[in-house]
Amino acid sequence: MDALSAAVLPAKPLAPARAAEMDAVAQDFEAVFIAEMFKPMFAGLSTDPPFGGGRGEEVWRSLMVQEYGKAIAARGGLGLADAVKAEMLRMQGAE
Repeated sequence: MDALSAAVLPAKPLAPARAAEMDAVAQDFEAVFIAEMFKPMFAGLSTDPPFGGGRGEEVWRSLMVQEYGKAIAARGGLGLADAVKAEMLRMQGAE
């Protein structure tokens, strides 16, 4: 157990389902954050008119960026999910 986890554990242990739910929420938050950070990378890309561009490409590109965020977060991401979960645990202990 790392120092951060030891400092923020709630007084009573969480049920396994509740802990898994917190993990999922923290990972989803990190995925959204990563996707938002990726958006500017794809904003300046141009496409050829016959097969690209338009509203359809905008929608599909945003979905692709969301999936990139999910994939990166699922593989460890930036470590943001750990900090988010630690804060959720700290808040649970304060109740």
